Amino acid sequence: MGTVFDVSGNTAYAPEGAYHIFAGKDASRALALSSLRAEDCRPDWDDLADKEKQVLNDWFTFFSKRYNIVGQVRR
Repeated sequence: MGTVFDVSGNTAYAPEGAYHIFAGKDASRALALSSLRAEDCRPDWDDLADKEKQVLNDWFTFFSKRYNIVGQVRR
């Protein structure tokens, strides 16, 4: 199950923002890979190396401290 964060108050996720590619998507794989490529914005990350999974966990911690959780996505 994925966590949905409310980033709507941050202009970086707006259509012209630097991180707009992540808005409205499960960008787990892209975050784990530190990628801004649209094709990496997808929920599958189980096949990634432990180092990349730790990067994803670090991003989850980052978002958890800054944004409200507004929902959960079930796979």
